Amino acid sequence: MEIKFDENKIRTDLKIDAKGIGIPTGAANAFIERVLKATKRAIKDKPAITEKDLIRIISKELEKYNPDFAYVYRNRGKII
Repeated sequence: MEIKFDENKIRTDLKIDAKGIGIPTGAANAFIERVLKATKRAIKDKPAITEKDLIRIISKELEKYNPDFAYVYRNRGKII
């Protein structure tokens, strides 16, 4: 299923996840901005992107900065 890249929604979701796992606000904002920039670069040449692709790309980028953050985002909605 093709989705639209909504930068503000992703930013909000990532901020919520970062706060939930205790990442300081300043560090979280820096991670998020870098991840969004890399994500936009990764999808700019793709004519369509699925939600699964977007989650995979964002998780891969988050892994560089904080593996726990990547895990929480990748499993968003699955964690009880």
